[in-house]
Amino acid sequence: MQHEITAPAPLLNDDGSLYEAGYAKYPILVYDRSQIKARRSRIKEWDYYLIYNDRYAVALTADDNSYMGMMSVSFIDFEHATEITKSVIIPFTNGKIGLPPSSDRGDIVYKSRRVELSFTHEAEGRRLKVLFRKFKAKESFECDFLLTDEPRDSMVIATPFAEKKTAFYYNQKIIAMRASGTVYFDRKKYKFTPGSTFGLLDWGRGVWTYDNVWYWSAAQGMADGIKFGFNLGYGFGDTSAASENMLFTDGAAHKLEDVRFEIPLDENGKEKYLEPWKFTSSDGRLELDFVPIIDRKALTSLGIIMSDQHQVFGRFSGKVVLDGGRELLIKDLMGFAEKVRNKW
Repeated sequence: MQHEITAPAPLLNDDGSLYEAGYAKYPILVYDRSQIKARRSRIKEWDYYLIYNDRYAVALTADDNSYMGMMSVSFIDFEHATEITKSVIIPFTNGKIGLPPSSDRGDIVYKSRRVELSFTHEAEGRRLKVLFRKFKAKESFECDFLLTDEPRDSMVIATPFAEKKTAFYYNQKIIAMRASGTVYFDRKKYKFTPGSTFGLLDWGRGVWTYDNVWYWSAAQGMADGIKFGFNLGYGFGDTSAASENMLFTDGAAHKLEDVRFEIPLDENGKEKYLEPWKFTSSDGRLELDFVPIIDRKALTSLGIIMSDQHQVFGRFSGKVVLDGGRELLIKDLMGFAEKVRNKW
């Protein structure tokens, strides 16, 4: 079952439960932090941008998890299979960072001695600027990106949690925006051009339960001469009303049913993240092979707080079937797939 939400409404009922579960192609349900009935310490809000071409990627994160906030930057080099991630932790934010209630308006501006970050809306598109001091030893990281050609459709999902009625996950993924800009890092200048560079936004607001595992994958680029991308995922909350699986061609969404990530395992049942994966959909409309390049992994374990993350970048090849039956061949499309477990 894939229930599409088509009528505007508040995201939450008066008791803090989700008004309507399902998917949409635009954030038609209105998020209002003041309507949340769960403890304020459980609220999680984030904006995550990923910009990349075939050689390099930059990930930029601004989040407010109530008991702490984080400003984070990653620079990934696909050619040399290296990455560096640095974060600034801000304790006991409780919404003070002021992340906006909508993805299409409202800006994020944060400044400290270590990092200056701004995600702003301009007439030309989304402007992303970051200065991160002492990013690598004494060297700073600086970037200035402009995201344009925002697609008509995006993946939006409103997901409840069966075990707690005031918990919810409201998420939008905007896939395959054109991106241009520059990065200054490690005494080098990196140029990103809109013909070969794409950007995505992972925008989320919600109240989570304590212990969760999710799978997420996205890719963007050109396929058969058209701008193409996808968003795939599962494992997070009660997704019986809808999955978050979508294909995108020239800004138009094509909805899929369930998709499985087949991660290779060793003889002890442990994932071998850097060996080839397979992706298949229950409706037969997606068959992809994934050849990893680099595992951007991180493990944090601090008593009751734990995060085990594997974001694996690599190339996808295979085929997908669009609405209407057209088969699209995918060849070496750059993207990522991840498995994450969080206890927080």
